[in-house]
Amino acid sequence: MTGSRRTSADAGLVLVALIWGLNFVVVKDALDELTPLAFNALRFILASVTVAMLLRAQGRRMLPPRPRDWKKIVPLALAGHVAFQLCFIYGLDRTRAGNAALLLATCPLWVVVLSGLLGRERFSWAVACGAVCTFAGTILLVVGGADAVGSSAEGDLIMVGAAVLWALYTIFGRRMVKRHGSLEVTAWTLWAGTPIVVVAGLPGMAQAGLGSLSLSTWIALLHSGLLAIAVAYSIWYRAVGAIGQSRTAVYQNLVPVFALAAAWAWLGETPGLVQLAGASVILAGLVVARRGGRRKSRRVAGQGDARR
Repeated sequence: MTGSRRTSADAGLVLVALIWGLNFVVVKDALDELTPLAFNALRFILASVTVAMLLRAQGRRMLPPRPRDWKKIVPLALAGHVAFQLCFIYGLDRTRAGNAALLLATCPLWVVVLSGLLGRERFSWAVACGAVCTFAGTILLVVGGADAVGSSAEGDLIMVGAAVLWALYTIFGRRMVKRHGSLEVTAWTLWAGTPIVVVAGLPGMAQAGLGSLSLSTWIALLHSGLLAIAVAYSIWYRAVGAIGQSRTAVYQNLVPVFALAAAWAWLGETPGLVQLAGASVILAGLVVARRGGRRKSRRVAGQGDARR
């Protein structure tokens, strides 16, 4: 692989982390004008159309999976899009954007922990240590933000629920992704979940009146539906193919950093000392778990090479 290709992939992943980090702030700001359900409905419509256009532009398969695959697609859509998005949007509505970003950044760790509990994957002591650190940091973040303006323990806990739901979506969707492709499975689950999300958001959309929405809210919708899903997913999966899954995943740690900085500058969310301590412990836990996972992957790869 050429150095220019690696540099391009790295630059693209920094852009993705920035897009996802800003997403917490722009959505939080738009919820002052739209109800959570209405915002989700409009965002899903934009995302569904954009993903379809992206698949068509890349010449990839747009046909739905075989009828028997719908038994897996529908539960994945309900967990990974409908239930997850409800927790995400309501959690974000009830807590700080920075808190939400940090708590959602624990998704990869929940994947490892739940995979181990479900017997689908074994995890090392480094991952277990990372899990303990992350849980401790989450407690500090929730307790430290309980009295802060715009934050609540309820919102933080709902966001933890969102992280768990996305982890379950990831775990149970792995086989489908390997068989059909990540973008295709994302599109199918997104399309299966969109009608439910739109129907739930219709009363809120009617009450808000789309013609009276401010420019900033429309920008938030475009950012969240077009950039944060369609464009970012495309860059992310291209980077996985270029530099590998492990190196790509490291860039997820940048998302809460960008989100905290944007929330501080844009929304005036100044974190307290306890919250900063919690954020530091969470990020430390993620780094420890990530390094442990990478070392394990290298050992497995080495054993595979020796067998060959």
